[in-house]
Amino acid sequence: MQSILFEPVASPYLVPFDASFRIANAATRPPADAPPKKVREAALAAAVERLDALQRKLHAANRHALLLVFQALDAAGKDGTIRAVLTGVDPAGCQVFAFGAPSAEELDHDFLWRVQRALPERGRIGVWNRSHYEEVLVARVNPHLVDAQRLPHRPAGEALWDERYASIRDAELHWARNGVAILKFFLHVSKDEQKARFLERLEDPDHTWKFSAGDLAVRERWSAYMDAYERALNATSRPWAPWYAIPADSKSHMRRCVAEIAVATLERMKVEYPEVAPAERAELAALRERLRSE
Repeated sequence: MQSILFEPVASPYLVPFDASFRIANAATRPPADAPPKKVREAALAAAVERLDALQRKLHAANRHALLLVFQALDAAGKDGTIRAVLTGVDPAGCQVFAFGAPSAEELDHDFLWRVQRALPERGRIGVWNRSHYEEVLVARVNPHLVDAQRLPHRPAGEALWDERYASIRDAELHWARNGVAILKFFLHVSKDEQKARFLERLEDPDHTWKFSAGDLAVRERWSAYMDAYERALNATSRPWAPWYAIPADSKSHMRRCVAEIAVATLERMKVEYPEVAPAERAELAALRERLRSE
C-alpha cells in the first residue's frame, strides 16, 4: 500500500477508490435532514475559525502544505466557496491560483508544468481554481485543444486519456510523498440550478460580466462534460489525493462541507507548534528576565 500523510476524511461525498463513482447518482442538493441555512452558516464560521488556527500551526511547523483543488462547471460556486472558506484565514498563509486557458509558454511544456510551479510552499494552504484536470475534462470534450499542444507522441483514442490519468496519479503521489496533503473538490451543480444562476447573472448588472456565450456552449454539451468528470474522478480519486463530489445547489451546504473537510484533514495531520528544546527554553527564560529588568 502506498504511504500517505493521512487517512482521507470520511464523507458521504468521498469518491470511492474503486472506480465505482456514478455521477448520475451523485447528489446536487443537501440531504433532506440537513440543518437550516442559519445553522449551516454558523457551522461554516466555526470551521473557518478553526482553519485559521490550524493554518498557523501548519505555518509554524513548516513541514507540510495543504492543497485545495476546485473543479466545476460554470456557476457552481467555485469563486464564492474559495472566498467563504478562506475569509478569516491569515492571507500570508495562503496561495491562490486561477488557471485559465494555457498561455503560449505553457503550451511549450507538458500539461503538468504550469501547476507544478504553483504548488504551495511548506506551511501554506494552496488553492487552485481549476487545475491540471482541465486537460482531461475540457480537452477531452474539445479534443481540438490537444492539437495546439504539439505533442511529439499522441496515442489514439482512449489511450491518450489513460496516459494523462496515469501522469496525474503519479504526480499527485509524488507531491503527497513530499508533504502536500491534497484535497480535490468537484462542486456538483444541477443543470436546473445552473440555468437559474445564469439567469440571475444576466439580470444583475453587477454580475453580467461573468457570463459569456461560451457558457452556453459548454451547457449544450452537458452530457459530455458529465461523462468526462465521471471518468476523471474514477481514474484519479486515491487515498493520497481524494476527490469529494460536493452538492453545489445549496451554497451554504457546499461551503460548510468544504471547510469542514479541510479542517478535519489538518487535524488528522496532527499539525502542532514546534516544541522548544530545554536549552532554548532556558535561554528564552533568561531573555525574559533580562527584558523585565530593564
